[in-house]
Amino acid sequence: MSSTINKIDIESEAFQTELERTIRFTDKVVKQFNWAYNPDVEINEGIQLGLTRNKLMHSKRYCPCFFITGNKEEDRICPCPPAIEKEIPEDGVCHCQIFCTPEYAARHAKEEEIEEVVHQHSRGLTKEECEILLNKEQLDGDEVNALIEARDLNMINFKLVDVREDMEWRMGHIKGADTLIPTSSFFDTLTESKLGKDENIIVYCHVGSRSAHCQRILNDMGHAKVSNLTYGIVSYGGEIVR
Repeated sequence: MSSTINKIDIESEAFQTELERTIRFTDKVVKQFNWAYNPDVEINEGIQLGLTRNKLMHSKRYCPCFFITGNKEEDRICPCPPAIEKEIPEDGVCHCQIFCTPEYAARHAKEEEIEEVVHQHSRGLTKEECEILLNKEQLDGDEVNALIEARDLNMINFKLVDVREDMEWRMGHIKGADTLIPTSSFFDTLTESKLGKDENIIVYCHVGSRSAHCQRILNDMGHAKVSNLTYGIVSYGGEIVR
């Protein structure tokens, strides 16, 4: 693992104590604004871990789904003004997806139930279908799982890149992930990863926000074949290495 990756011991007393404070903080935010938590518990836990990490490293609970630039006007402190003023009133959910309206929570819970019924695998993909999928900018969990299965059969080739943090990687990552390029040390670690400009790349994070940002960066740097796991690892139904 790269020496440029920032590592935090999530089992330490300091982290666990701060995590408890963060959970009390997010509970208070939900009550204060009459919001709800996302019905997906893993999303909430992941964001709470990220908020705790940022509090310990940067002294503030910055949103873990964004780069921390040091510019006070740009950096988002939870709950951020865009979430309060625009995202939740208009979309029903904040960018990081931990906070939402009660209506969104109820609808999302129902959608998850429907997706479980709809995404039933009846057969494997053909090579042509795999290539079509790899040309998509956004992939869901079932599609990524099917592509990994096809890669294991030597039908296609691509790099699966995790852009979360080291502590998240150690808690659990997609089986078949090729490399970790954390958002917090993205450019340094990207150089070490030696990703080819012409190879197919799939990026993923916790809920798809950080990876979408990294996808745009890679596109701007000349990587033309980059797909994003839209809803992140929490939407992935395949095998997780823990």
